[in-house]
Amino acid sequence: MPDNVADLKALLVDEMEDMLHAENQLVKALPKMAKAAHSHELRQAFNDHLDKTRGHVDRLNQAFELLGARAKPKPCKGMQGLIAEGEESISEGKDLDPSCADLAAIIAAQKIEHYEVSGYGSLRALADRIGESRVARLLLDNEREEAQADARLTEISQPLFAKAA
Repeated sequence: MPDNVADLKALLVDEMEDMLHAENQLVKALPKMAKAAHSHELRQAFNDHLDKTRGHVDRLNQAFELLGARAKPKPCKGMQGLIAEGEESISEGKDLDPSCADLAAIIAAQKIEHYEVSGYGSLRALADRIGESRVARLLLDNEREEAQADARLTEISQPLFAKAA
């Protein structure tokens, strides 16, 4: 393997470690987000995404195995910040109309989804570039599910905007 491919593989593993930590943080945060949701549909979306997030962790672990690397989470400061913002939205939402509070939670959640979609897209492209097609497929599955979660949050927000206006 040429040095640059080895370097790119090391970069892929490093960035996957970051994403693994991000997903593990989200596994802890989603139940809190679901508990704070006023809308049954939003609560259900957060709970459904918790199941998907556990699947994302499983796929990442499979990808590490395919790469012959140990799955060790590396602290993800980006997700830490996004989750902190989400917790702040939940806290501030206690003083808001329920529709507005749920919209604030959706905004925070969509920031997280966009972070994950971009992360998985970059990882997938990197895996493709170095010929790790099976890893790329696993990452693409995660990327698609994150995009679907984002789309679902957009759908849920529409009637909430109408109520809040």
